[in-house]
Amino acid sequence: MAQQIETSPSNDRIIRRREVERRIGISRSALYRRCAEGSFPKPVTLCGGRAVGWLESEVSEFLARCVAQRDQRAA
Repeated sequence: MAQQIETSPSNDRIIRRREVERRIGISRSALYRRCAEGSFPKPVTLCGGRAVGWLESEVSEFLARCVAQRDQRAA
């Protein structure tokens, strides 16, 4: 029997690196550097390790935190 994994209700799809780069506006090397530092969500390994992607919900949460930090600094 397969194990069922719970996901976020609205943004549960996997997005690939180029889309992540486009959404957050940083380069590939900066993206992986932030993942290594722990300041950006780690990727999910796909297809036996030959491909990676990120949960769209985690990328959206990261962007929401960036906006909240901006708003705090502006206040």
